[in-house]
Amino acid sequence: MTDPTSPAATLRALLATLVKSALVADEARIAAWRREAAELHERLAGQDLSALKLDGLWALAVREAEAPDLRPDETRVSLTLPQACPLALADLAGPGFDVEAAADRVRQSAATG
Repeated sequence: MTDPTSPAATLRALLATLVKSALVADEARIAAWRREAAELHERLAGQDLSALKLDGLWALAVREAEAPDLRPDETRVSLTLPQACPLALADLAGPGFDVEAAADRVRQSAATG
């Protein structure tokens, strides 16, 4: 099992919150997930992420975000997410990270599959 404080777990959690905030239409939940994403991004600062497999973490994050309890609320787009992460590792971990732009990119990738 992955250490919940490891860079891999943090990045996976960040991706999952972006997926959830991109797909669910409830504004209060979106705001909470985006705050969580910003906090997770801060935890990644200064971490060496070069050995991480972004697409593998993406697949795990999507699976988490597709939890059965969230499916009824995932109404923004058709849930057809790409197998490859639509975000670059440098964008996710970089100093100019924009939570809203990242969630929009995930939403666009879900809409187009």
